[in-house]
Amino acid sequence: MSARRISRARTRAALGLTLAALAAGTAAGAGPAAAEPAGQSEAAPAAPAADCSAAFRIEEKLVSGTTWRMCWRPEPREGIVLEDISYQPPGEARPIKVLNSAKLAQIHVPYDDGHSEFNDLTDYFFGKGLLEMSPGECPGGTIKTVKVPGSAAVKGLCTTTRARGHAYRYQPDTGKSYQKQGRDLLVYSVNEVDWYEYITEWRFSDDGTISMNVGATGSLSPHDYDAGDGRGWPIGKGAEARATSHSHNVFWKLDFALDGSSKTKIEQYDSTVSPPGQGRPGPSNKTTRTKVAKELAGDIKNMRWWRVVSTAGKNKDGHPRSYELVPGPTAKYPGRAFTKHDIYFTEYKKCEQYASDNPHDCGPGGGRSVDKWVNGQTLTRPVVWMNIGFHHIARDEDQQPMPVHWQGFSISPRDVTAMNPLTPKELAGENGQPD
Repeated sequence: MSARRISRARTRAALGLTLAALAAGTAAGAGPAAAEPAGQSEAAPAAPAADCSAAFRIEEKLVSGTTWRMCWRPEPREGIVLEDISYQPPGEARPIKVLNSAKLAQIHVPYDDGHSEFNDLTDYFFGKGLLEMSPGECPGGTIKTVKVPGSAAVKGLCTTTRARGHAYRYQPDTGKSYQKQGRDLLVYSVNEVDWYEYITEWRFSDDGTISMNVGATGSLSPHDYDAGDGRGWPIGKGAEARATSHSHNVFWKLDFALDGSSKTKIEQYDSTVSPPGQGRPGPSNKTTRTKVAKELAGDIKNMRWWRVVSTAGKNKDGHPRSYELVPGPTAKYPGRAFTKHDIYFTEYKKCEQYASDNPHDCGPGGGRSVDKWVNGQTLTRPVVWMNIGFHHIARDEDQQPMPVHWQGFSISPRDVTAMNPLTPKELAGENGQPD
């Protein structure tokens, strides 16, 4: 990767000129969000429109009866941004709003030798590296044309559906078995950053789960076969060529709007297992809830989880709707302050757009990374930043081309509906204590 990265670093000034051109109005027709006024290219983006035109609308009713609705727009740095995301499972008369917006917030790539470190979204204008897709990359779906501001139009956004296997299986004492195969709506694009190609995938399941994943593929750079300090891995014949090891620290930013309100609450749950005590034959487990009232830099621990809770709506059982945050496997990189934690909850601020190398002016002492924004402010409109890391130690199988390696997380519905939204009609009466 280093050769392309160095050449792009030398053209960073030219990219700055490109931004000035964007501000002057070259973003016409780019999507539902208006271009920034001239002279304000580094200002925080304007609030998105409440609705979007048909060209920027995604609506998919899956075979189970679940419908997902959302808008999309392209941005030069973060790529595709999804907005106004709602979920309507069978049995719900109206869509349930989940998110105001969801987007990538940074791909931070530090090299093990300490000589190179990159912020792929902001250093290289990730969104402008959108690649053309062939029909075979979007099986059974539609490839939408994307006009990234300052770039040519590209057939670069796939929307399709895909089977995911069992949604459930149940065989009660009656002997009759119930099973359902689940299905997902997939929305994804591919962006090139030097030798890497990143697949940004958003997966919307018929049970209400949303999964966010980034897959790195493309090629190992032959110019990186120079790790002679013991930090690399031998690639090819013998041990002369050693690919330099590095990390991919991917950040996502989620702005929740459960039941249409951005004023959500954050809760943290921890469980403690104690050895068998008097009168108990086995270990006991106690789970405690902590209300997260102020901004927090959180860390994944065994039996710890968080949820975002609605203040505006309840399910048919009278329970507040919420979404649980489910991190995927991660290799946390401790080298920078903003990568030392797995999750951040910050109070919404318009200028805070990227987890690192944030180009927007947040005022005196505002800082340019998410760790600087956790300063004890009370959470009334919390924003979620998720950090999932991958330490890439290359292997022979990474050439050529490199197999996709994925990293990501999910948000899972918790009490959004009173029962499993895919429950068969025969079992619809078994809510709570069954007969």
